[in-house]
Amino acid sequence: MSPSPPPAEFPAPPAPPPWRRYLGIARLDHWIKNIFVLPGILVAGLILGSWRDLSLPTTLLALLAVGLAASANYTINEFLDAPSDRFHPVKKFRPGALGLLDGRIVFLQYLALAAAALALGEWAVNPPFTLTLGALLIMGGLYNVRPFRLKDRVFLDVLSESINNPLRLLLGWFILVDDLLPPSSVVIAYWMGGAFLMAVKRHAEYQQIGDPARAGDYRLSFRRYTLNSLLLSAFFYAISSSFFLAVFLIKYRIEYILVFPLFSALFTWYLALSVNGIPSGAEPPEDLHRQKGFMAFTIALGLLCVLLLFVDLPWLRVLLEPVRR
Repeated sequence: MSPSPPPAEFPAPPAPPPWRRYLGIARLDHWIKNIFVLPGILVAGLILGSWRDLSLPTTLLALLAVGLAASANYTINEFLDAPSDRFHPVKKFRPGALGLLDGRIVFLQYLALAAAALALGEWAVNPPFTLTLGALLIMGGLYNVRPFRLKDRVFLDVLSESINNPLRLLLGWFILVDDLLPPSSVVIAYWMGGAFLMAVKRHAEYQQIGDPARAGDYRLSFRRYTLNSLLLSAFFYAISSSFFLAVFLIKYRIEYILVFPLFSALFTWYLALSVNGIPSGAEPPEDLHRQKGFMAFTIALGLLCVLLLFVDLPWLRVLLEPVRR
């Protein structure tokens, strides 16, 4: 598969005022990704058999703490990515790439956001939740900061960034449970699902840049990727996620076997957004709301999953047990 032709140059937006630059690198608009915390709550309730201990104020404060931790990671991400962002057709206009950020202010903003996240998590939720927030912050450092900078290492870039997905699952779990861990099958499924999304994003990003040499300047891991290797790795992650998801669903809630084909369709649809080069599709994921059909399907699937939490279909047990003639 040959790279797509380079896109037309995007016009440079006007430079934002100083306060907006630092607010912008916290990426509050990316807090929508905290929706990945909610399945952790659903899984905890499913296994415990009850959501009676769930508190709405605690849940909202927990989501705020997760948002603050994520913004801390975004803050250092954009500042440390500034040299390479200059090679990206869109990101080259970010304040960091334009040299408009003061490193001292960025560092103070990171410390303030991280400290606020940890303090809020400890005060509003519980120690396991706070420890998981700490792990989220540590992974942000390993991903962005030299000499580790896992984002520059082929395949590890995807696996290390997508580990934030199971961490978010654990954060949701610890909102409801503080003395047990979730089944490993659902944790691995969540991780591999996140890796699939990230590999597809990389594929779309590589296509968008259109020039392998320039792509390698923008992201060092791209020097060892190709469109085919990214596509094949996404296929591997999708299969792995599907396997572990099936293990979890069949063991804990046989009714979910009915939605498994729909999950497969969702994976396929998302992959199509990248392969077909649809703008604002797989890259960046936070713009997926522009894909109306995809979002409608995702919401409907989510509602169906919630419904099946409360609907028992005993006849499905025949799929798991021998049947006498």
